[in-house]
Amino acid sequence: MNMEEMLAQAQKAAETIQKQMSDAQGKLDEIEVEGSAGGGLVKVRATARGRIVGVAIDDSLMKPEEKQMLEDLVTAAFNDARDRADRVSGQEMDKIQQGAGLPAGFKLPGM
Repeated sequence: MNMEEMLAQAQKAAETIQKQMSDAQGKLDEIEVEGSAGGGLVKVRATARGRIVGVAIDDSLMKPEEKQMLEDLVTAAFNDARDRADRVSGQEMDKIQQGAGLPAGFKLPGM
């Protein structure tokens, strides 16, 4: 195999990996996770990419005197959803990388 053939194969492999990573990013936007706080009184739904798609607040928290606690619970639920999204995203990317023959933990630029 000459140098041109090797470069062509390397280019093709890079294009394949790029397409797989792009497909994985699209899939991550379809997977939903839910974060919660206050024993489930506040729930936040997010995609595995971290896009927030919904917030649910129990009616019992809708009192002016509970405003600060509600704000804290919403913040905690957002953070919980983000943590879950990061874990799912990492698992999905690991699957793609293993399928592409890349070493575990390998980080492609821009991914």
